[in-house]
Amino acid sequence: MRRLPTALLTLCCCAAALVAEESRPRYLDPAVPLEERVEDILGRLTLEEKLGLVHADSKFSTAGVPRLGIPKMWMSDGPHGVREEISRDNWRPAGRTDDFATWLPVSIALAATWNPELGEAYGGVIAAEARARGKHLMLGPGVNIQRTPLNGRTFEYLGEDPWLAARMAVGVIRGMQAGDVAACVKHFALNNQEHARGTVNVEVDERPLRELYLAPFEAAVREAGVWSVMGAYNKFRGQHCCHHGYLLNTVLKGEWGFRGLVVSDWGGTHSTAEAARDGLDLEMGTRGSYSDYYLAEPFRRGIESGEFPVALLDDKVRRNLRVLLATRALDDRAPGALNTRAHQALARKVAEEGLVLLKNSGALLPLDLAQIRRIAVIGDNAVRLQAHGGQSSEIKAFHEVSPLAGLVAYTDGRADVNFSLGVLAPKYRRMEAFDVTGAAEHVALPDRKLDPAELLERAVAAARAADVAIVFAGLNHERHNDTESTDRLSLELPYGQPELIARVAAANPRTIVVLVAGSPVAMDPWLEKVPVVVQAWYAGMEGGHAIASMIFGDTNPSGRLPCTFPRRLEDTAPHATGLARHYPGEAGTVHYDEGLFVGYRWNDAKAVEPLFPFGFGLSYTTFELSGLEVAAGGDAGAVATVECEVTNTGSRAGAEVVQLYVEPVAPAVQRPVRELKAFAKVLVQPGERRTVRLALGARAFSYYSPERKAWVVDAGEYRIAVGRSSRDLPLRGSFHLTQPLETR
Repeated sequence: MRRLPTALLTLCCCAAALVAEESRPRYLDPAVPLEERVEDILGRLTLEEKLGLVHADSKFSTAGVPRLGIPKMWMSDGPHGVREEISRDNWRPAGRTDDFATWLPVSIALAATWNPELGEAYGGVIAAEARARGKHLMLGPGVNIQRTPLNGRTFEYLGEDPWLAARMAVGVIRGMQAGDVAACVKHFALNNQEHARGTVNVEVDERPLRELYLAPFEAAVREAGVWSVMGAYNKFRGQHCCHHGYLLNTVLKGEWGFRGLVVSDWGGTHSTAEAARDGLDLEMGTRGSYSDYYLAEPFRRGIESGEFPVALLDDKVRRNLRVLLATRALDDRAPGALNTRAHQALARKVAEEGLVLLKNSGALLPLDLAQIRRIAVIGDNAVRLQAHGGQSSEIKAFHEVSPLAGLVAYTDGRADVNFSLGVLAPKYRRMEAFDVTGAAEHVALPDRKLDPAELLERAVAAARAADVAIVFAGLNHERHNDTESTDRLSLELPYGQPELIARVAAANPRTIVVLVAGSPVAMDPWLEKVPVVVQAWYAGMEGGHAIASMIFGDTNPSGRLPCTFPRRLEDTAPHATGLARHYPGEAGTVHYDEGLFVGYRWNDAKAVEPLFPFGFGLSYTTFELSGLEVAAGGDAGAVATVECEVTNTGSRAGAEVVQLYVEPVAPAVQRPVRELKAFAKVLVQPGERRTVRLALGARAFSYYSPERKAWVVDAGEYRIAVGRSSRDLPLRGSFHLTQPLETR
């Protein structure tokens, strides 16, 4: 057989390779720009295939296009980890054994760290576990502003302040999307209560809408480049938010330039015409067969009849394809990992930094284990496992270290730990009946073998016999606690816990109260009877270790409150009048008549003294702030730059959160007394002095003008207040703007 010359053979091989390369679709080439890949796919799709990309084909996926090798887009609930697998066509768990995940501390605990870098690491853990579980889109973070402390999902959100919520959300989103997993910021917008969430209509003026409730979403889009936004269940100005022309088309996609996809909350779609025209790109969770979804057969019929132009469908398809391609669903994607040592360490780190020391009379904490022989641990929350609760945010955790387990592990036989339940906190069984949103019916499981009076007396006796008593009080994820689909009924601790705390404190003056809860609770009258109160939130799978480490002084608490703790419910804006108009709504509508004055803004405007102010938190060391300097200009186009010194005047290393508030002097329009506009968390060694530098952009001085449809900065004087909370601001300066500014 005659052999071809080497040169000819090389030429033939090159030609074959060129033909193969030319025949390969451009959308399969990662080197091709994303928009070109999107258009290449779009041009190859049939009408049926396009429609399959804009509505669900299971509870948590879309159809994909097998003919073109385009996979299903798989989603999962968050925001504290990857939810267990749900059955394809109903809300029952799928019953798998490979769907465990790391349970991270809840979002409000993350916000209490005041550490955006930690937020980015948090997002990175979720991304790694989502990839390991084959997910492309994670439904989080949640950024709805805390308007009422009764909101059942307060624990899933980032507090009451839009600046803090935005900083933390941007960190989480960046961490998640750097790991090739799309974040989905939710719930857009004004989903500030769970009561009647699917039907209630919200009426709010444009300034509070923009300055409070939309601000974290705007940062998620413009700064973090979030790839997905979830609509809210509620209505706004009479229209359902999942297909709302003003919110989605005018603001989100128009003003903010959002190019990702808008997904409905599950069951949040109500109209084909509105879904088609008013900004919805992906319909999920609607009741009935998938072909009957509003963006399925009804949408097809509207297109074929000419009611809707094909361009509407094509825009939705492009947005879904962008997310698939951005998550490398068609390319090689890192495999991910589940529950690694690094993930566990991050969960513990967030828990430790999120713990807030609210009271420490007589420096009782940290405890010295060498001087303690008997510890009484009291309360249902010392042993109750919390990961698999809260409904959509529940996590099937690999393990969960309860507070009792953490204390037992830490003491390791060096002290006798005696546990007493103290109260009878009912547990509820989830029934097989679910509503369209996935909210489950529950029924109480009474335990007639336990006598509440006997439980109380046993706890008191245990406290009396101990050197120190630790009461784990608070809430849980049962109905009318911290959970999706219902709001709390009051600010009070349930299950007779106030009496338990008072009785235990009377029996043992060295009583520590650790609050396991995702929202503020009332503390009168027992607060004055105990020397120590710690806000532990729901601290994730390593929470028990984190709590023990803080109680015994291995870690120094550095958490700060991301929300005001009021003395009474009536001290909060929506409950001050007691009118249903303001909460939970009257004739189907809730009116935000308080406007801009929510949280600490309300307290400042009305001279209401909080129980614990926004930004508050104690440390085992002491800090001194000094040397405030305010200068015009600065890096990256800053309007002003503020510097101060932080000195650790105590004997332990610790982290201080330096908070900067801007106070307009003689404003031309109504404005809050002060607003958080910058902060920094700094670790300072004993005797060390560190300089903190904070930049203020134009937005720090601005307000939204509905008339000009722009953010406006008036010329004039602005006070700069720096300190440790919204009510502890020892450093004061001023900044004068000589001319007005307008910013986007």
